[in-house]
Amino acid sequence: MSENNKLVFHDQVQQRNSGGGALIEQESQRAIAEVQSAIMLAKQFPRNQQEAYDRIMVACQRPTLAEQALYQYARGGTAITGPSIRMAEALAQNWGNLQFGIRELSQANGESTVEAFAWDVETNVRQVKVFQVPHKRHTRKETYALTDPRDIYELVANNGARRLRACILGVIPGDIVDAAVAEVESTLKAKADTSADGVKRMLKSFADYKVTKEMIEKRIQRRIDSITPAQMVGLKKIYNSLKDGMSSAADWFEVVEDKPLEEQVGLKTDKQQDTGKQAGRKPQPKKQAEKKPAEAQEEQTDHDQGKAQSQQDRSNKALTGTHKELHDCLATACNGDEAEMGALLTGAIGVKTTVEDIAGLSESDAIRALGSVEDILQDNQQQDGQDGR
Repeated sequence: MSENNKLVFHDQVQQRNSGGGALIEQESQRAIAEVQSAIMLAKQFPRNQQEAYDRIMVACQRPTLAEQALYQYARGGTAITGPSIRMAEALAQNWGNLQFGIRELSQANGESTVEAFAWDVETNVRQVKVFQVPHKRHTRKETYALTDPRDIYELVANNGARRLRACILGVIPGDIVDAAVAEVESTLKAKADTSADGVKRMLKSFADYKVTKEMIEKRIQRRIDSITPAQMVGLKKIYNSLKDGMSSAADWFEVVEDKPLEEQVGLKTDKQQDTGKQAGRKPQPKKQAEKKPAEAQEEQTDHDQGKAQSQQDRSNKALTGTHKELHDCLATACNGDEAEMGALLTGAIGVKTTVEDIAGLSESDAIRALGSVEDILQDNQQQDGQDGR
């Protein structure tokens, strides 16, 4: 190799080796420029604290936000109430000149390292929390590892939301937060829906966490139809706590004997309705006409089929949204065989489950199970297509 060729080759190797460093340097310079521009804009357009305060108060007067703004959990026998992640996000959006979010720094050895941050670019006050999230799901019966990327994402997002809330509340002045909480309390008391429809919706929401009407009545020490606005507000805080994973149903309610979903949400079952109808009827004389064995067997078969169809119809009526879609997909995949449906559902969730338990699944478990069942249906359709060819 000639001297000129050696020099050209040496220059090419140096350029290739320095390529990674140049890319890192370029990204570093871009990040610095973004930070400098954010600080410059915050200084050029500083927040008007009075206007920001007014925007926060107006936001807290919206009933839809107020219903999700507060959570409550028990610690050491004391009920602790605080702003939820939804309220923290509303505070940050209306306070202005804030950057906040969650970043997954790495993912290895069955866990994710995550950073939650909130940065006031105007005052240069910053809150950062770095934490680890093991890819495991804990239930009362067992703990199992997560492998589905969607499950891991949801787990990281749920854990990150709580740290993000703490970061935001650490940046915004405490008196602003306290005033927002007081405004939300006033909104909830003024807008608390204690009507029959409002109570029914509340019971159905708690049914997702296997909290029955009797458990709620035992906690509020009165019948559900005489609930007060203040008690309705307290139950909404508990529901937000259950939904955000801050507490479990056992932290708030005494467990009572399990009952069908219709009774849990305060509805009469078909059997109770039939009993009520029969109570107002006069007894009719029974006809003693004899039936042939073949006719009796055919009638019994029709009765059993009608009873099974009635049970399936009642089950479908009790389910809505994702839970009903999950039930329908299971029925399609298993041709309506409830034993096979239960086995498939158990494999999708990782915990022994039957078809009757679908209504008690959390929204995330129902979504995860639905995705697994849809994958199985898609695989079966592809296999059928290959067999047809």
